[in-house]
Amino acid sequence: MKFSFLFITIFALIISFADGQNIDSARLDNIFKKETHDTSDVNFLTNASILISFVDADSAIVLGKKALAYARDLNYRKGESDALNACGEAYHFLGDYPQALKLLFEALQINRDMKDSYNEAQTLGTIGLIYNNLGQYRLALQTLMNSVELFQKNGNKNNESFELANIGSKYNGSFELSNIGDAYYYLNMPDSALYYQQKAYKAYLDYPTGVHLKSFILQHMGIAFALLGKKDSALEFYNEAIQNALQLHDKLNASTAMIKVAELYHSTARYDSAIYYARLSFENAKRFHSKQILLDAGDLLAKLYKNINKPDSALFYLNTSVVMRDSLYGPEKMRQMQLLMLDEQQKQTTLERQQEQYRNKIRYTALLSGLGVFLLLVFLLWRNIQHKKKSNNLLQREKQNVEQAYDELKATQAQLIQSEKMASLGELTAGIAHEIQNPLNFVNNFSEVNIELIEELKSQQSNLKNDEVDKLLDDIASNEEKINHHGKRADAIVKSMLQHSRQTSGTKEPTDINALCDEYVRLSYHGIRAKNKSFEAKFETYFDNSIGKINVVPQDIGRVILNLINNAFYAVSEKKKLNPDHYEPTVIVSTKKLGDKVEIKVKDNGNGIPKSIKEKIFQPFFTTKPTGQGTGLGLSLSYDIVKAHGGTIKVESEEGQGTTFIITLVV
Repeated sequence: MKFSFLFITIFALIISFADGQNIDSARLDNIFKKETHDTSDVNFLTNASILISFVDADSAIVLGKKALAYARDLNYRKGESDALNACGEAYHFLGDYPQALKLLFEALQINRDMKDSYNEAQTLGTIGLIYNNLGQYRLALQTLMNSVELFQKNGNKNNESFELANIGSKYNGSFELSNIGDAYYYLNMPDSALYYQQKAYKAYLDYPTGVHLKSFILQHMGIAFALLGKKDSALEFYNEAIQNALQLHDKLNASTAMIKVAELYHSTARYDSAIYYARLSFENAKRFHSKQILLDAGDLLAKLYKNINKPDSALFYLNTSVVMRDSLYGPEKMRQMQLLMLDEQQKQTTLERQQEQYRNKIRYTALLSGLGVFLLLVFLLWRNIQHKKKSNNLLQREKQNVEQAYDELKATQAQLIQSEKMASLGELTAGIAHEIQNPLNFVNNFSEVNIELIEELKSQQSNLKNDEVDKLLDDIASNEEKINHHGKRADAIVKSMLQHSRQTSGTKEPTDINALCDEYVRLSYHGIRAKNKSFEAKFETYFDNSIGKINVVPQDIGRVILNLINNAFYAVSEKKKLNPDHYEPTVIVSTKKLGDKVEIKVKDNGNGIPKSIKEKIFQPFFTTKPTGQGTGLGLSLSYDIVKAHGGTIKVESEEGQGTTFIITLVV
């Protein structure tokens, strides 16, 4: 019953979307009701999935998966490939790049097994687009160039499966050429970018109005002109792309073109117009569930609201973009994509090796039929020499590929480490904002009281006695001392924030470790409270005043302490969800001098760490938090920082009772 309702919803959506489109709604209804299906049903559902993906990618995935199931039941390999392509494109629209690549690589293998180079070219085009989204521009160029080459070899054959989607023979390769232009754009090669965009644009006059590809190419022509500094021309292309997309109810291309218009207005300081288009794109993307567009629009809106001095709005959109970025490019996603890309490269290497072996076998067999034993022996000797050379060259190429993959992995790890640092800085800033509000409130309140006292003194000066005047002046002086005290307190908090956010120089300096711990436990607590108003926990501090100052890098040790305290508050908050009436969340931070060493403890009464994973917690990328809440780099970085200071960090935990992290530093 639930399944039928879902298809009724999709059916209604397609009918409302298909104004002016060639979709047979009666046939769609008939397909849903049939018990047996044929290849034409698969093609029809695939086309419907492609069209609706520009409006509702989730529903497009449902239709595409249904087409895929029918194709597999019928052992219809070409239909299976087309359905995989449609599903992969829809997942790409949603921002699920690992799943999109997984499906597209499956389609690519089917195309190669069937020797269907036309469909292989189309699949490579979509894979190249995703590589552009992931910043793999060189790999994108290689993939897209291969796609265009396959289109040219096929002589622009018709693809019956995509007839309804208006991807006819005369458009073959234009999508790929436009994406090649994008790759050159991101590589900051404007002349090459414009050259390939213009090659894609040559087919523009032949495009009928109802073609989604037209919006895509118009928009990317605008991007190329914007890169060359021709903003008026760029704006004309953007507006034409938006008009075509709106006519087709194409939320995807309309949203992306609106972002480009907003960026153009932003570059000319027309902030009101920029905000208008960026917000249109953001709201449209929310309905379309496009994480990539939400990320791009959120980043731009955060900059725009910062420019017009609206920090609340800037923070809202900045937080949205942070969530979207973690969802799109978080550690797990990046790991999945790295594995998929490495696996595909290995398959490609294996395929090339097999093709080479097959060609060698043919040559070998042909020569055997015409040569005698002597020539055969000579040939075998020559072949072995050539084989060794080719093997050496292949090994060299594989070595280069492995080295390149290793460099890319190191770059990805560096990005993840930076993301972890920025997340820590964000939590610290939230706490500082709460802490600094208190002294500012005191400053404002005492300033208002002083103004009232001065006004009273002026108005009643002739009627007041000397002792009354002195009393008022004493009150004013007392208030000024309080203003000065709380102003210095606010100044200290700001300096602390700047010191924490400043890039560390790695230079050790005398640091009051007690003050550092006290500051971060409060900032951590208020940072969590700023994000979750319902959070309540008790925190206690026990500091050894005999420690004095010790030589450390305060920014680095501060990150370690803040990370441990954040983890402790997270642990007690999770346990509180399970025992709301019989449990008091408590975090204790203490310091103690032990001869020539200083011991820092962060203790919580949370759920504790299971013995099975206790040995893994300091490993990079290992985390017990749900996906999206932790990268698994915090404790790994903390371990490295403490080790670099010549200290140690260990954990004591009892499952169900709590956890204690102990840092030992040499004085």
